[in-house]
Amino acid sequence: MQSPMVVIGIGELGSVFARGFLKTGHPVYPITRQMDMAAEAQQIPTPEAVLVATGEADLHPTLAQVPATWRDRLILLQNELLPRDWQQHELDNPTVISVWFEKKKGMDSKVVLPSPIWGPHAQTVKAALESLQLPAYIVDSLAEMEYELVRKNLYILTTNIAGLELPEGATVTDLRNNHGELMDKVAQDVLDIQQALVGHELDRARLMTGMLEAFDGDPAHRCKGRSAPARLKRALAHADQYGLAVPTLRAIAARHL
Repeated sequence: MQSPMVVIGIGELGSVFARGFLKTGHPVYPITRQMDMAAEAQQIPTPEAVLVATGEADLHPTLAQVPATWRDRLILLQNELLPRDWQQHELDNPTVISVWFEKKKGMDSKVVLPSPIWGPHAQTVKAALESLQLPAYIVDSLAEMEYELVRKNLYILTTNIAGLELPEGATVTDLRNNHGELMDKVAQDVLDIQQALVGHELDRARLMTGMLEAFDGDPAHRCKGRSAPARLKRALAHADQYGLAVPTLRAIAARHL
């Protein structure tokens, strides 16, 4: 039996990772909303790692409450994640994964692309995913992981926000083939925001190619998820923070928010 894994948030994704950890020999201790993290940390002071599997909106409140003994053991998997999100909590070296499989209630995990992982517990996470036939690979540098996080953000934000303008049920193939101008305009606004958030120039051509690789990974993926309005609101809040024009996003917001 290997060292225990703590999983904060046992939703659809958290449950997938928990099963992978169990299959690779780790006891798993779930932390739910009703539980006191500080009290649980006294019972499990030195787990192998602590997976934070909350939703995007709960990430910062959760990180603010993580007990001191767990802070150097964290694994993060949220969408819309960037280095600034953990750095503002003075977390120097978390393990980070950009999850490229979809898990919804009542369905098996659906892979879009192999999931990249960076950080000290990358091998543990990779082994857990591969035990479930979910492909993953380890990246060597924070710079490369940042690219992967921005690529995922570009994919999610572009498809969700553009999807607000498209017929119900429109897919990424519809967006690419029939609404290319909308896709490009939304993507460039999204990249303006991502560039401001990371604080340096981005390789936009590489990121656009990376987004289209994800389109090819699941051509029937629907653009608009139920989180699309919230994602647009968050994007505009970032744009306002940095004084960005993002005209296409603002036009879509005027019609749909």
